[in-house]
Amino acid sequence: MIIAILIVLAYLIGSIPTAVLVSKKVYGIDIREHGSGNAGATNTFRILGSKAGSLVMLVDMLKGFVAVKLCLLSPFAWNSEPFVNLQIFLGLAAVIGHIFPVWADFRGGKGIATLFGMILSIQPLVAISLVVVFILMLFFTRYVSLSSISASIAFPLLILFIFNEPELSYRLFAIATAFLVVLTHYKNINRLINGNESKVPLFRKRRMRRNDM
Repeated sequence: MIIAILIVLAYLIGSIPTAVLVSKKVYGIDIREHGSGNAGATNTFRILGSKAGSLVMLVDMLKGFVAVKLCLLSPFAWNSEPFVNLQIFLGLAAVIGHIFPVWADFRGGKGIATLFGMILSIQPLVAISLVVVFILMLFFTRYVSLSSISASIAFPLLILFIFNEPELSYRLFAIATAFLVVLTHYKNINRLINGNESKVPLFRKRRMRRNDM
């Protein structure tokens, strides 16, 4: 029973619609009505600029991090196989909550930042490595989508060949994550190939006027 409650709590934490709250409360718009229509960090960067995008990304990462930490309330021994499996389930519940948020009509984002937060909570060194990959790619290309895809592909490579994670469930999770992120970004990949993908405005603010929205 406690495990089911923890998974539901993780989903509810993931469902906190950060991008929607920031866009509505601060800018007077619904981010889902602009750009790609996703309520995530990428679209927030694109529409509202780096300040709002960074805030949304950090909070969405925190959702995944906190959701995984709920495993400390479980009866499982630290770092046991059931403990690691529960961490993965809790993190995935938060990611699903971000994609289908109960608090925002089940219209969310793609869950990349929340996924990063989940990994940070389970394997901090791996997560830091992925963030480095993401930031470097973002700095040089200004494409959040390409940065997310690059980090997701680096995830199983790090798990399998660099950190040599022993838990089979985590290894499979890393491989599945890479495939799913690439799959959910197929439209972005097509736009990247065609040169139509939008770049994010780093180091400058987007000027938004309420009356223009």
